[in-house]
Formats: sequence, C-alpha cells, structure tokens
Amino acid sequence: MALEIQQEKSYEKPAGDVYAAALKAAAGLEGQVSGEKPEAGEFEIRFDKKILGNVLGDRTFLSVKVRESDAAGSTIAIEAYPLDAVGRKLMFGARKGVTDKVVAWFFAHLEHHLG
Repeated sequence: MALEIQQEKSYEKPAGDVYAAALKAAAGLEGQVSGEKPEAGEFEIRFDKKILGNVLGDRTFLSVKVRESDAAGSTIAIEAYPLDAVGRKLMFGARKGVTDKVVAWFFAHLEHHLG
C-alpha cells in the first residue's frame, strides 16, 4: 500500500471550469483550501479525519494542479498523502485505504460539478 497517491485525469472542459469544479468539490467534502494560485491553476486542500459524517481515521492532504492540455480540454493532476496531527506528511502508520477513498470522493465530486 502506497502512502502517497499521484493521479492525473483529462476532461473535455476548459481549465477554468475544471479549476472551479475542483474548488467546489473541495468545499463539498469539507476540505480547507489553502495556497490558492488561480492564475497557475493550483491549490492545496487539507481534509480532517471526518468527512461528510464519515470517520476515516486519518487526515489527508491534496495538492491540485489544473492545466490546459489542448484547445478543447484540460488535465488535472493531484498528489495526495496522509497527514499527522501536526499537519506533516505521515511517513508510516496510515490506515489502509483512507487516502484512496478521499481521492475517489474528490474525483466523484469534481465530475458531478463538471456535469
């Protein structure tokens, strides 16, 4: 089980739309957005142990980067990993599947907001 997840997806939507949908997905999952750089298409999200009433057991960090891929589409790349209680990258002892679940929920919410 890898503690760190790197995933990339492409969408047939402009980068601005994907970026806005990603922010809505973060808010919908009760994440705390920080380090927002709209001109670069980047931001970070910190999720608590509890998301939408589900106790997951670990805090999770997501770094989001949205880029234009061609005239009609864009690409979103995320890096995700568990955090310790102080907000540092957790190097061992993470609960199995928590980061995977948060990433899956994030993409599900993103795709919902993209329509």
